[in-house]
Amino acid sequence: MSNPRPAGQTIDVVIIGAGAAGVAAARRLQSLRPDLSILLLEAKDRVGGRAWTVRLPSFGNEPVDLGCGWLHGARTNGWTDIARQVGLTVETTPAPWSEGGRTAEGEQGRAAIGAFFARAEQWGDTGEDESLDELLEPGNPWNGRVEAIGTFLNGVELAAASIHDYVHYDPGAGPDWRVREGYGTLISTYAQPVPTMHSTAVKTIDHRGADCIILQTERGTLRARMVLVTVATNVIAQDQIKFDPPLPRKQQAASRLPLGLANKLFLGVTSPDDLPIDTRLTGSLDQVRTGSYQIRPFGTALIEAYYGGSLARDLEAAGEKAALAFAREELTQHFGSAFGRRIDVAAMSAWHGEPHIGGSYSYAEPGASAERLVLGETIDGRLFFAGEACSPTRFSTAHGALETGFAAAEAIAATLKSTT
Repeated sequence: MSNPRPAGQTIDVVIIGAGAAGVAAARRLQSLRPDLSILLLEAKDRVGGRAWTVRLPSFGNEPVDLGCGWLHGARTNGWTDIARQVGLTVETTPAPWSEGGRTAEGEQGRAAIGAFFARAEQWGDTGEDESLDELLEPGNPWNGRVEAIGTFLNGVELAAASIHDYVHYDPGAGPDWRVREGYGTLISTYAQPVPTMHSTAVKTIDHRGADCIILQTERGTLRARMVLVTVATNVIAQDQIKFDPPLPRKQQAASRLPLGLANKLFLGVTSPDDLPIDTRLTGSLDQVRTGSYQIRPFGTALIEAYYGGSLARDLEAAGEKAALAFAREELTQHFGSAFGRRIDVAAMSAWHGEPHIGGSYSYAEPGASAERLVLGETIDGRLFFAGEACSPTRFSTAHGALETGFAAAEAIAATLKSTT
């Protein structure tokens, strides 16, 4: 906790959730209105939300991102400039998928994948918002690969995800880059000037009174003129924070924008020098339930495995030993049977069971793409909402969260100016 507002005083702006959106909003408010009292509340004992960098002591204290790890659309990604401003290293080596991988699908496979996404673009907003699996070509032998890619993108299988949501997504300009010290390190570093209370889950938000909003937390009661809510959609949908009066339309929107799941498994490799550096391969080209493997990122003795959807959920539930066995089965198909003895678990994420989050990034159910706008709507000019799920075009990303946080901060600053 750093410099909290004294008990009993009314804080100008309380921000709930110290992930990308909450941190961005707080920093923008500090810039726009340095006279305001601002307090960031975080249920967890760390800042960053779904951006979480950990160090691996057995691998030279190497930083790895258990959550988001790539500056997607880096040239228009707001975190790129922020990383440089706070003194971190932006690694501009091309992402391995930008140049193909060892298990490239070949001309036919690439054509089938391209045709699938072209059908989605052609569908646009003119057709009814169906599930993405409606776009699969019956009998196409590459459907498994197409669905595996869709599952990585959405954190859920195609049958659960909206066509319109995919069409609305804006990837931004430029390549995908990385922060050498970690994306989680970036967000936690950017948050350092913000007064923050950790391990402070908000239980109720009473917005009945005209003078202030009252928040009941695990550590007592707080009063605020304005409140910005930046929690994951699951928190709102599951009523983990109770609003008084209730916000049924907001809760419905959140429930139709649930969190998909993507987990990472970091594998340490014995004698890695025979492996290609910063390359990628896919476990299987015809199975939906498969992993994507980045080999030796930054030249480390690691493999970063990425699993999505039901496979990620099942491996998380089964634990590290089961995840390692799955990875060994897939990787030995590429590197030979002896390779299984050369790898072991270095770290593993488990976002489905992560308290106060419960997943990785939002997806829209079929027919629910417009719910992102509902989720982001302000209530009574005092209760604001931000986060990746509120972005109609850059959802599922840390920079989408940042943009909604900046926008909310600007709206709050303007509102307070008009009422001061």
